[in-house]
Amino acid sequence: MLITGASRGIGAATAKLAAADGYSVAINYCHNSQAAERVVQEIVGAGGKAIALPGDVSQEGDVIAMFEQLDQQLGAITHLVNNAGILARQARLEEMDSERLNRVFSINVTGSFLCAREAAKRMSKRHGGEGGAIVNLSSIAARLGAPDEYVDYAASKGAIDAMTIGLAKELAEEGIRVNAVRPGIIYTDIHASGGEPGRVDRLKSSVPMKRGGESEEVAQAILWLLSDQASYTTGSFIDVSGGRI
Repeated sequence: MLITGASRGIGAATAKLAAADGYSVAINYCHNSQAAERVVQEIVGAGGKAIALPGDVSQEGDVIAMFEQLDQQLGAITHLVNNAGILARQARLEEMDSERLNRVFSINVTGSFLCAREAAKRMSKRHGGEGGAIVNLSSIAARLGAPDEYVDYAASKGAIDAMTIGLAKELAEEGIRVNAVRPGIIYTDIHASGGEPGRVDRLKSSVPMKRGGESEEVAQAILWLLSDQASYTTGSFIDVSGGRI
């Protein structure tokens, strides 16, 4: 399994859970090698198998190199989690410049497309593979729009929803299932990147369950979609949002 952006948050939680379930896990990171190595060491210390793979998913050359390293170190990929994503600081659209928009879309959207492409080349029965599963990380923001804060992020996740549906249909006969998880407000440090570390606590009263979610709760949904228990599920979405829709 390759999990992009897995040095922290939902990606790290998914890596640990996957390793505990017996997957060999490749933990992709862009900048924080120390955090990625800590996740690797935790997995290895618990008896699992994991490696760290550097790469900026928005850069095609990095993605190709990352998959080549994965081929060499762990063998043929069978599961991909497109988790890498970013927020810029909270702003209205009128305050956003093209540099911000391009950066958000290049990582959140282009990165997911590039990784799915390389995974499909290896998994597809059309290309001699044995099939597999892809889970994309969307967001409940794709439905809510994130006005006055992150309309660019919300739009990027709307693109992920469309990609999930289209790719699921494109790859279904080739043995590859494609699904997505839409987290709601989850306790991760991505909110600090957006300029408000305490955002979950501010908004949790708007959630029907009256609390923020935990990374492990999202990871459980991801692992189910990747597993054989979801063998007849493709092009589908699980909202992990405490009822906030």
